[in-house]
Amino acid sequence: LLPHTSAVTMLRTVVALVGLAACADAFMSPAAFAPISGARMSAVSRSGRPAVALRNAATLSSAGAMGSGELKSSFQGNVLRISSEAELDTVARQVVSMALAKGQKPVVIGLAADSGCGKSTFMRRVTACFGGEVKLNPIGRETNTLISDMTTVICLDDYHSNDRNGRKESGLTALNPKENNFDLMYEQVKALKEGKSVKKPIYNHVNGTLDEVEEIKPTPIVIFEGLHPFYDDRVNELMDFRIYVDITPEVKFNWKVQRDVEERGWTVEQVEEQINQRKPDFDAYIDPQKEKADAIIEVLPTELEKDNKKLLKVNYVQLNGLPNFTPTTLFDGGSDIEWVPNKDKLTYSKPGLKLFQKNDKWAGKDATVIGMDGNFDKLSELVYVEKAFGETGSKFFGEITQKMVEYDGQPGSSDGTGLFQTICSLKVREIYEKIAKVTVPADEKAKK
Repeated sequence: LLPHTSAVTMLRTVVALVGLAACADAFMSPAAFAPISGARMSAVSRSGRPAVALRNAATLSSAGAMGSGELKSSFQGNVLRISSEAELDTVARQVVSMALAKGQKPVVIGLAADSGCGKSTFMRRVTACFGGEVKLNPIGRETNTLISDMTTVICLDDYHSNDRNGRKESGLTALNPKENNFDLMYEQVKALKEGKSVKKPIYNHVNGTLDEVEEIKPTPIVIFEGLHPFYDDRVNELMDFRIYVDITPEVKFNWKVQRDVEERGWTVEQVEEQINQRKPDFDAYIDPQKEKADAIIEVLPTELEKDNKKLLKVNYVQLNGLPNFTPTTLFDGGSDIEWVPNKDKLTYSKPGLKLFQKNDKWAGKDATVIGMDGNFDKLSELVYVEKAFGETGSKFFGEITQKMVEYDGQPGSSDGTGLFQTICSLKVREIYEKIAKVTVPADEKAKK
């Protein structure tokens, strides 16, 4: 941890250097680099930073058009005026967040799940916790790689050995390890974790081809999501944290129909046929990976009402005793609890809503399980439930609710899948902070 004045000075230096790199005429007033009179010396901490201000407004000018509409600082002609520490944080974050600091190595997260189990939505929740726009890698053609200011999400389908026609000839599914290039996967996961760029293949889900490679540069967080992140022991050992999404067959069918029929133009019969074709390989190669996971989100049919196919029961299984990870608890950690929330404080419809906590085992290891059965009717009221959770990884009270509201209308937004994906996402951010020994700034707008 750097003393606070040193950290701010370093950020100001970065902003100035970017200005110089952008144009030979760029200039930043040296006064902007000096700490204000009476600034307190202290370490940057998780609980927040001491208030500071610039001695004078820092002025960065350029003869070229280097302005960005995303910056909240004010532009006057060719001048970017940074008039507060908050604006300085915004500029510096945009400048340095995609690059690793000297000596910094990426934190690597793995997410395993079958196709159609909500990995894409989950990853958007994770990347959103680190700030910035979440978008596809802007290479001008088909890609599966998601990026944000601090994160890169790599789809492991890109390591398929054969294209769709090749698998038809081999007669093997994409779940079969023989149809995946684990040697290349290991080499590139290892290289990225070492802070090196890689040129990664692309599997085109639209036409089933293997496309030209794309360059991936390491970012502070690199997430590998797909079918086999923990299958190969070499790759598994490179993961700093492992998440598995475990969907029951009945729920999986409903989800795949929604995605493949509504979004990809399949028929229900095609979905059912594919599931049946894939099931033996899923049981043999994908499902066993959940025993290697550190956190598991189990999605099951509701127990509140028989034959109700809309409601879900969701368990969030968290292993105890892991480095850099403390399980989230409901009320009192270590207790077995069932809680039916007060309907005067939380709106929910029949057949009801229940939250719970229990101590359990997962793959022979001690685990804390929290869960929910049923749906929320009004996400804005979720703050009532948020009060009951401890060790969530949130930076301020209400952040869980705010994150849930942001994804209102997305799959799982009103049930336990969205709730525990959100909490797990916040814990990923916390894990990153602990490993990297840095602090991700809170969203001050949302906090207010």
